[in-house]
Amino acid sequence: MKTLKRLFLCLLLACTAYAPAGAQEALKEAETAYAQEDYAKAIELYESVLKNYGDSYEVYYNLGNACYKAGKTASAILNYERALLMNPGDRDVRFNLEMAKLRTVDKIEPLGELFMVRWVRAVQNLFGVDTWAAVGLTGFILFAGCLTLFFFAKRMRLRKAGFYAATVLLVVVVCANLFAWNGRVALTERTGAIVFAPTVTVKSSPDASGTDLFVLHEGVKVFIKSTLGEWNEIELEDGSVGWIHQKDIEKI
Repeated sequence: MKTLKRLFLCLLLACTAYAPAGAQEALKEAETAYAQEDYAKAIELYESVLKNYGDSYEVYYNLGNACYKAGKTASAILNYERALLMNPGDRDVRFNLEMAKLRTVDKIEPLGELFMVRWVRAVQNLFGVDTWAAVGLTGFILFAGCLTLFFFAKRMRLRKAGFYAATVLLVVVVCANLFAWNGRVALTERTGAIVFAPTVTVKSSPDASGTDLFVLHEGVKVFIKSTLGEWNEIELEDGSVGWIHQKDIEKI
């Protein structure tokens, strides 16, 4: 666990009126428990902070670290994924997630993507929803200023500069708002899930008597396509599709 990240978390909760003394106390106790390698207690305390005081990507990250140290691979992956949903640009979270995935039995190879799709996704993952929204708002204000320069500047050179700058800023505003919207959808819909059962057989239909398709082990990430009763139709990153009982997975 990064020291600066822990300090930032404590300062964030200490400086926010939203966070009472109880949250700060629980976080300090969790820090102490983690340092003393009492990971079970640290997990309990971090979970209580999330339950009582709301979501925080820093708490999810620290909870993921405690779960990783405790050997709870599926829980570690789940909390790292939740942290990434809130702050996809955090390299520490992404690195630790990849380390946790090395402990899983199933190695799922994602389907190939077009270079442009990978590039757009990489750009979107640089920042979270709030940051992209702020970029969009700032870009719009600058865009309005450049339009004003274009229409009212007396010198042709200034008018040209205003026109080109406004064109670039318009693209930035559109992209930033699209990225913010996509991030908001990912946070609200949460179609991703993590397998928590040690071993689970994926079925061809939403029924225990369905044909066995393949076997998954804990820690694997799946995407929920649809739900029927207590069964979820899931898809893996390699495109494999099947049905799994909802008790065997937990949504990100």
